[in-house]
Amino acid sequence: MFALEFPTIENLVEWPEFLFEGTFAGFNKIALISMLAMLIPTVLFLMAKRDMVPRGLQNVVESAVEFVEKQIIMSAIGPEGMKYMPLLLSIFLFVFFGNIFEVIPMFQMPANARMANPAVLAGIVWVTFIGVGIKAQGFGGFMKASLFPPGVPKALYILVTPIEFISTFLLRPFGLAVRLFANMLAGHILLVTFGVLCITLWQQSALLAVLPFSFGMLVALTGFEMMVAFLQAFIFSLLAAVYINLSLHAH
Repeated sequence: MFALEFPTIENLVEWPEFLFEGTFAGFNKIALISMLAMLIPTVLFLMAKRDMVPRGLQNVVESAVEFVEKQIIMSAIGPEGMKYMPLLLSIFLFVFFGNIFEVIPMFQMPANARMANPAVLAGIVWVTFIGVGIKAQGFGGFMKASLFPPGVPKALYILVTPIEFISTFLLRPFGLAVRLFANMLAGHILLVTFGVLCITLWQQSALLAVLPFSFGMLVALTGFEMMVAFLQAFIFSLLAAVYINLSLHAH
């Protein structure tokens, strides 16, 4: 018989104390990954900007911009949504780089598998689509379009209006945050599970025959999580664009 020993939360998100000796007690692995998720896109764009002729890194950066423009902004908002390109591109890249650290050695942790980052991003989207709606329709027009959908008998507004309020102003940001957090946390748990299983099987000589199957699953899940990292960044940005579009136009 053997037992699987899973790492504690401290081993996943906290640096050993001797690295900082209490100077930066609140600065853990998630904080570092979040900083890198902001710095890496910034550095890439600054480096690509120096190339006068499109090549190499600039082609990669332009591909990211083109993807957000065509697959997110144009599909969800249209040409008038181009003014929201900086916001949506920043959200997409921050979420992607925060996610992809899950498969990078020495880190092996997605920043968005903790609720803080998804909650802050969802809060930014919430403030944005409300501000966009008020600017485009006026406060009264935006609230009327959000809480009193047309075509509904007036007698039903007593039921429909509270539902629309909860759906628009509470469930939208909550769903954005939880969707990203839950997907990344679930994938991280799967990778940790099969990683621990591979280590345990390696230490048990009687079970070495099973190791290739477990290791193969770990490799497959790693590739799958790379796809999920991109997909979750795309979904989060696309939903943000959809909410902005809904605020721009009355029903």
